[in-house]
Amino acid sequence: MMTSKRMTPRQNWGIVEKKPGGFMNMMNKFAGHIAVAIGLAVMIVAPAHAELNVDITRGVVKPIPIAVTDFLGESTKEKNIGRNIARVINADLVRSGLFAAINPKAFIEVEQSLGTVPKFGNWRVLKAQALSQGSVQIEGAKKLKVQFRLWDVFAETQMEGKVYSTIPENWRRIAHIIADSIYKRVTGEDGYFDTRVVYIAETGRGDRRIKRLAIMDQDGENHHFLTDGSALVLTPRFSPNRQEITYMSYHGNVPRVYIFNIDSGRQELLGDFPGMTFAPRFSPDGNKVIMSMAKDGNTEIYTMDLRTRAVQQLTKHSAIDTSPHYSPDGKRVVFNSDRSGSQQLYVMNATGGRAKRISFGRGRYATPVWSPRGDLIAFTKITGGKFFIGVMDTDGKGERLLAEGFLVESPTWAPNGRVIMFFRETPISKKGGVVSKLYSIDLTGHNEREMVTPMDASDPAWSPLIP
Repeated sequence: MMTSKRMTPRQNWGIVEKKPGGFMNMMNKFAGHIAVAIGLAVMIVAPAHAELNVDITRGVVKPIPIAVTDFLGESTKEKNIGRNIARVINADLVRSGLFAAINPKAFIEVEQSLGTVPKFGNWRVLKAQALSQGSVQIEGAKKLKVQFRLWDVFAETQMEGKVYSTIPENWRRIAHIIADSIYKRVTGEDGYFDTRVVYIAETGRGDRRIKRLAIMDQDGENHHFLTDGSALVLTPRFSPNRQEITYMSYHGNVPRVYIFNIDSGRQELLGDFPGMTFAPRFSPDGNKVIMSMAKDGNTEIYTMDLRTRAVQQLTKHSAIDTSPHYSPDGKRVVFNSDRSGSQQLYVMNATGGRAKRISFGRGRYATPVWSPRGDLIAFTKITGGKFFIGVMDTDGKGERLLAEGFLVESPTWAPNGRVIMFFRETPISKKGGVVSKLYSIDLTGHNEREMVTPMDASDPAWSPLIP
């Protein structure tokens, strides 16, 4: 059933990050060094030292114009890598909805040396507020050196400057790391580009649907299948250590839960779980999984200690309690239950006990997931014959619906807690045919984008940032 090919394109490869020396060090001091602080004025419009407050939580944000030049190189290979790095940085930033890339055809300076200060007037003419530059150097057969600088065009100061060392094959990951650096320097929030997504790849029709576990970078690149499709797989979940996934697979008619190690391709059977409909989720420390199981005709929430395999029951109610998810501090659990007569969201302590209802809107609520920031809970809502993806405060207040469709489901958070991915099914025929695709949307609800996959896709799970 399982493939054991190692995921070498996404391994760390021993990336070394350091601050630049020499001229760039001098410029760092001139710019007040490159310390990053939440709320720091990192983009200057006018006057020169006015703060740019980017509210990326609510409302529509006007994208910030940024110029990303090709990273310079001497050889043809270096130039190709430099061009590709710039392209990936641009794509990451634009996809976030917070940046607008200036067309490179409009650039006046195209090969500005990193050893000299840019002619900022040439970039102000293009209305660029930020300028990204870099260089690529291949040293020997197995070492890639990438230098990167980010400039504030209006203040005429350097905001960021770093040097990375890795192997040439790892250039794409360097691009994602640089995009994360730019994102954080501008917004004050952590980026999410150096991440992966695991999901269910689907092919075939009707009851002959083939479902395989697949993994890719958050931009759809470096795509790999983790299972061969010989058994049905469902609902993958990432572990906090980023290297393991839980998922559910059927052996005969009995649900089995596996833990899969991404790097080694090794799988471990966690156990058979009759009556389970969703795979377990990891606790924030990775030592437990939490799940819902049907026993004696009643569905309750349980935890399992992964070290001892000891199982503890958390809920004791005649209603159906399911879809549990830990808060990021591990102290609380959100789940859905029909104990009030319809499917609603509840929060309880991670040790069990009394549960408090938090959803009171019209319709039914399901698949709650706690934001990595701890401030919001995402959910699926069914009302008026439609499905919605929404968020609410952890006490149930401030409900906002972000996306809708014939069927939208399975929200999963980017690690910075500002973007949600989900899947949408769309009918394509009167005979019941549908297509299933992944989409992302930010908390404004105005930046919905399809995540391109080789085939139909469902049940996404977003990884934490890769170490």
